[in-house]
Amino acid sequence: MNWLDGLIGWISPRAGYQREIYRQAMEYSRNYDAAGYDRLNANWRVINESAEMTDRFDRDTLRARARDLERNSDIMNAVIRAYKRNVYGAGYRLRANSGSEELNQKLERYWKIWCKQQNCDVTGTQCFDAMMRMAVARKKIDGGILFLKRYTADGLIPFKLQLLEVDELDIASMTPKSTKNRVAGGIEYNQYNRPVGYFIRHYSIDGMEIRDPVYVEAKDVIFHYEKTRPSQIREISDMAPTITRIRDTNEFMRAVSVKERILSCLAIFIKRVFPQAGIGAGKIGRTASGGERPEIYSGKTITPGMIQYLNAEDSVDVVNPSGQATDAASYIKQELRLVGSGQGLSYETTSRDMSESNYSSARQGMIEDELTYIEDRDMLLHVMDEIYETFVISLVLSGKVEIRDFWERKEIYMDHSWIQAPKKWIDPLKEANANKIALVTGQKTWADLAAENGKDWKEQINEIAEILDYGRSKGIDMGGVIFGKGNPVSMGDGEGKGEGSKRTDDPVHARSDPNGRK
Repeated sequence: MNWLDGLIGWISPRAGYQREIYRQAMEYSRNYDAAGYDRLNANWRVINESAEMTDRFDRDTLRARARDLERNSDIMNAVIRAYKRNVYGAGYRLRANSGSEELNQKLERYWKIWCKQQNCDVTGTQCFDAMMRMAVARKKIDGGILFLKRYTADGLIPFKLQLLEVDELDIASMTPKSTKNRVAGGIEYNQYNRPVGYFIRHYSIDGMEIRDPVYVEAKDVIFHYEKTRPSQIREISDMAPTITRIRDTNEFMRAVSVKERILSCLAIFIKRVFPQAGIGAGKIGRTASGGERPEIYSGKTITPGMIQYLNAEDSVDVVNPSGQATDAASYIKQELRLVGSGQGLSYETTSRDMSESNYSSARQGMIEDELTYIEDRDMLLHVMDEIYETFVISLVLSGKVEIRDFWERKEIYMDHSWIQAPKKWIDPLKEANANKIALVTGQKTWADLAAENGKDWKEQINEIAEILDYGRSKGIDMGGVIFGKGNPVSMGDGEGKGEGSKRTDDPVHARSDPNGRK
């Protein structure tokens, strides 16, 4: 209330009261219902802050809780393993595109050797595939992971990787190396918020002793995390939106499990009207004065087949909560749907329950899931790209590969692509027919199909040609497809150059036999 309202209220309390009522009505009247502060939104008080201010005070707590669920929750592990299977899965195959076939083969051979644990990992405990799978899991749980480029004297080349958790960023370091920069969250940034260096904590091998932080330049660090806001400078757990729901589901399932175990126990309670005497009295015991020792109930539990004596005049009251066991299945199913949708996954992927699925729904779910995985896959491939480029440079510097004009044309020599290992299909026959139609109609190329099967198209063609040649030398028709001047024909149609093929109205399904009959 301002001074004018106060003056009006002093002169005319009625008018002052009306002004206050109308003012409050205007306060609760908004153009957007979601922005109102009426009764339904009264407790929804929010403010706008930068991403770092929003994340800074909750980052460690979210990470710790996500790790706790990683250790103890099967639902959390169902989500994480789904990402590990589909983002990286069985791995990626390198295809070098340097322009020289001989150089390509040499680079691919050295890369395969370098990916072994003794060559790529500074600790010598993980191969490259294992490190990438760990990166996928840590991004989902911790929010990110650090790749440090280490240059050592052992191994195939003087280049290895060291994985560090985001906990090892020293948030206590506040003094930048340059007065023009600033430090936040253990990272030094320039005026454009570009990282120029990282302050890394050093722990003793048992993790108990913390030593002085080490400064590592940004060119030797790959920080793998997802940036969702322009003002965000550090990671936040990808599981943040679903952490509470996963925990609630776990607690509910634990409560239902305890109840069901209690209900399954057959127990007998014997109530004595008079204290027991005689030979059997020793079961309960006697006091020093000769009286009966009363039964102590504190800490008692129900076990299957138990027989429990009660003290005289004692009775048993049973607390029997109802409803949980009946509603548990539907409640858990709904929670799993929400957990999956919060992470961009289908219910079937999260729960592995296919009882309500058919081919169409399962296929559509796989397509939607694949669109989710693509986002994380692209981010991971950028990390792998930088690692490969550093690998090629190290090969040249170490003398393993000699390229005279490498530094003038290094972008060309470092050109490459990644071929992902193939996935299994729900109905291989339908997928094969769809690929066949796409190939004939030009919607896909032979290279596309080979890549989907995790193979290099040139190598696949060479393998097919070798098999067909060997089969012909033995007088056996190995099948296969030969592309000639016309449509694709089978190996039984002439010599495979297209002359013996007969055109049909349906080039996909119709085939010609050696006599020209359809």
